[in-house]
Amino acid sequence: MSTTLSISELNEMKHAPAGLLPAISKRWSPRSFSDRDVSPADLAKVFEAARWAPSSSNGQPWTYIVGLRNSETHKKIASTLVGFNQAWAPLASVLILGLANTKFAKDGKLNTYAFFDLGAATGFLVLQATALGIATHQMAGYDHDAIRKILEIPEDYALGSVMALGYQDEPAKLPNPKLIEMETSARNRKPLSEFVLSAFGQPLNLG
Repeated sequence: MSTTLSISELNEMKHAPAGLLPAISKRWSPRSFSDRDVSPADLAKVFEAARWAPSSSNGQPWTYIVGLRNSETHKKIASTLVGFNQAWAPLASVLILGLANTKFAKDGKLNTYAFFDLGAATGFLVLQATALGIATHQMAGYDHDAIRKILEIPEDYALGSVMALGYQDEPAKLPNPKLIEMETSARNRKPLSEFVLSAFGQPLNLG
């Protein structure tokens, strides 16, 4: 794939098929982020979307620790990133760590669906960000022990992904050829027949 693709050309290539909601079709996970900051008003909108996600017994177990550019929290989250995530993610305007409270606040009982609910809330957040023209990229590549210690996270909270959130920049601005290649590669997804089933191992007939 050519490294001379513009942002608009790259986004067009990355879009999912037509017929889906625009935010779903347009959402993908870039790594090239600009130095433009996300406004507090738009940040409030993306977290408001997360607030309205469904959850088991309406427990709403999600918590987000948010680091804005140049803040101590941003620096702390960035310091725990591993591998090539260190090369690009700290440039994002916002770094976010998602957490799931594994106990219900109402009675202290174990919430076995807390992580699922965090995923639902984060999905809402990501789609709202996409609708606002804001890019997101979630990462598992961080030192879990280090981030729990540096952010003083209680053991009852399960660690989710770290998310880079901000405005997309040109792919050619990434710091090395490998990242540029990853940025400009085509997306692929499993066919529906592999995960939409009428019985285990039997694809559902969708016509």
